[in-house]
Amino acid sequence: MNTYHEVQLDALGDATRRAIVDRLLRGPAPVGKLAEASPVSRPAISQHLRVLQQARLVTDQVDGTRRVYQLDPQGFESLRSYLDRFWSIAVDAFKQKVEEE
Repeated sequence: MNTYHEVQLDALGDATRRAIVDRLLRGPAPVGKLAEASPVSRPAISQHLRVLQQARLVTDQVDGTRRVYQLDPQGFESLRSYLDRFWSIAVDAFKQKVEEE
């Protein structure tokens, strides 16, 4: 497996990070907003965001004195392409099995 995809999958292996990604599906948000909807502290949310950024799943932009986070479409496209390979293998195997019968 490509190390890049390992990092992405590891990042999404944590429930808090998945919750952050789920929230960011609705649009960009600063750390404070993300922390409001989470049982973990604001510093913990910042650490989770750092992991998601290193995995290239989240980007940030400076807006005055705060950073606003959003999903990184390129990172998710790369992850999707990687996972699509497995889907294609499964569909091909299913098709082959059906055709044998």
